[in-house]
Amino acid sequence: VGPFLSRLFADADLIPLGRLQSYLGPLISRRRTPKIQVQYAAIGGGSPIRKWSEHQSAEMCAILDARHPESAPHKPYLAFRYADPLTEEMYTKLLEDGFGKQGRAVAFTQYPQYSCSTTGSSLNELWKWRMRLEGKEPENGGVQWSVIDRWGTHPGLVEAFAQNIEAQLATYPEEERKDVVLIFSAHSLPMSVVNRGDTYPSEVAATVAAVLSRLQHRNPSRLSWQSQVGPSAWLGAQTSDTVTSYVKKGHKNQILIPIAFTSDHIETLFELDQEVIHEARELGGHGVKRAESLNGSRVFIEALADVAGAHLRGGKACSSRQLGMRCQGCKSERCLEQKRFFVNTMRRGGDGDEEVVVR
Repeated sequence: VGPFLSRLFADADLIPLGRLQSYLGPLISRRRTPKIQVQYAAIGGGSPIRKWSEHQSAEMCAILDARHPESAPHKPYLAFRYADPLTEEMYTKLLEDGFGKQGRAVAFTQYPQYSCSTTGSSLNELWKWRMRLEGKEPENGGVQWSVIDRWGTHPGLVEAFAQNIEAQLATYPEEERKDVVLIFSAHSLPMSVVNRGDTYPSEVAATVAAVLSRLQHRNPSRLSWQSQVGPSAWLGAQTSDTVTSYVKKGHKNQILIPIAFTSDHIETLFELDQEVIHEARELGGHGVKRAESLNGSRVFIEALADVAGAHLRGGKACSSRQLGMRCQGCKSERCLEQKRFFVNTMRRGGDGDEEVVVR
């Protein structure tokens, strides 16, 4: 837990602490470690995110092998930003396996909605290790990277969310179902990141809108934000406040939907299940429940394969035109260089279109 939190609070893309980042980051992580250790113990001693990520990626690659034999075999490599296996370990394994000789690799973010603090930070880290381990102009051509940077409105993702919501709705008496409030919950962001122009809030809202459309807008709903850390202003309204507020207003039946997560981890199993729902039930909200996370959903895994397959066939450096755009208030040179690298990486390999200018 300690090393994980140290890396997390050292990441200025996720939690910007200004000039005091190197001092405040370790201080905050040391103070939070005992509390987070208790939380992990309460969910079984550790996060299941690696287990689910390994399962999802392996199943996705099996589908890709069957559907796209021309690019088979497809091999999954996991890289986490703050926990093992880290990006450095993944990149070293890629090179050991021969991908440094113009082998093709796809950086497929498992954050469906893009944020500079999540996918952006991960791409910064990937670019850093590319420069450290291969250099700017690798002798043998280097790993040929392309990027799937966002996919929050993919029909398969929307369907997977909708099916899990419908399954939980079915647990309520039929006469009560139409009044169950759907509370979509996503990880919050510091307002300093939001005000810089991060696209995450609008992309999460787009996912919510697509899911509600698939559900034919049969239920009232709200989007809320969870997991705020520290005293600075974060994007709200907070999920915990939202749920308790509606319970007090008489909405005893609510379904929490983790709309920005693709598997269970501490934010779902502890924060939502053991804190938010527990508090709601203490106030009389005995009908407050949570939709199952995507985890082993076959519909979701098929969606992953569809997204990846379309990207492989498309031959583009990036899955969207958005990656080449910086936030309006971005002043990070690292972000600029990372974007310049990834949006033009296929061109360097001789397979892409004209150079894309990133400013």
